[in-house]
Amino acid sequence: MNAAKAFLPAAALLFSGLLVSTTATAADAPRVVVSIKPIHSLVAAVMQGVGTPDLIVDGAASTHTYALKPSNARSLQQAQLVFWVGPGMEAFLQKPLSALGSNATVVELDHAPGITKLKFREGGAFEPHDDGDEHEAGEDHDHDHGEFDTHLWLDPHNAKAMVTEITTSLVAADPANALTYETNQKALNDKLDALDTEIASTLAPVKDKPFIVFHDAYQYFEHRYGVRVSGSITVSPETIPGAQRVAEIHSKVAGLGATCVFAEPQFEPKLVNVVLEGTSAKSGVLDPEAATLPQGPDLYFDLMRGIASSLKTCLS
Repeated sequence: MNAAKAFLPAAALLFSGLLVSTTATAADAPRVVVSIKPIHSLVAAVMQGVGTPDLIVDGAASTHTYALKPSNARSLQQAQLVFWVGPGMEAFLQKPLSALGSNATVVELDHAPGITKLKFREGGAFEPHDDGDEHEAGEDHDHDHGEFDTHLWLDPHNAKAMVTEITTSLVAADPANALTYETNQKALNDKLDALDTEIASTLAPVKDKPFIVFHDAYQYFEHRYGVRVSGSITVSPETIPGAQRVAEIHSKVAGLGATCVFAEPQFEPKLVNVVLEGTSAKSGVLDPEAATLPQGPDLYFDLMRGIASSLKTCLS
């Protein structure tokens, strides 16, 4: 009994010490802010065991029309590190980063060494990327404005280049946790290699079948896996097109002879049905920015598998 009584204070002391140690580790985690879900997923995976980064564009919000919330502004003011793709993707962040993120290290991942960049395709079956008529003068909500396609993460090789830059930046900001970051980087790269092989196998039976997307956001995925995008139809997710525009889209689908037409989660299913009426094409949904997925370290893998699965299902 005496031994048991003696054990209790010792155990309590040990437990208290563990709590202090854990709390100290959590408190020591750097304040990290990330712009969009796919990038946040990669940062969260590298930071596992140290801390959780804040996300700016959460839920099903779109970078096209995103307005910074007060909570976002506070996160940026307190941040030590901010990760974003760059002004071509998150144009809304340019001024806030300059004004609010001055004390943070801002890492623009479209500059990461080893990143492959592809120029926009325009003309012929690919519509222009500037939806200028849909926005007020002087505003630039279109994340596709720029010299290259900014959906860089849709190639796992680009994701690996980003992970290297993310890890390097975290180690520089928080050297005490360098071993954890580097261990996580290695595990994440192994998972990305396995994902790359898995997706190539998934798409092999349908890679030669043509399809159309509403928004030409899939070049990196297309180039990596050899799938055939026959054309794109630029329609802002926030603006339902009129009857004339729908007629133009319908003609394009019929003329290109595509097997499938893929919308994005923001599009009304009724619109897709109208576009497909009288053609032999089927419909599907692709989600390049993970609007429908919960944030976290697994999101990137769910996003990429979801695109591959949607393509295979519709094109089979």
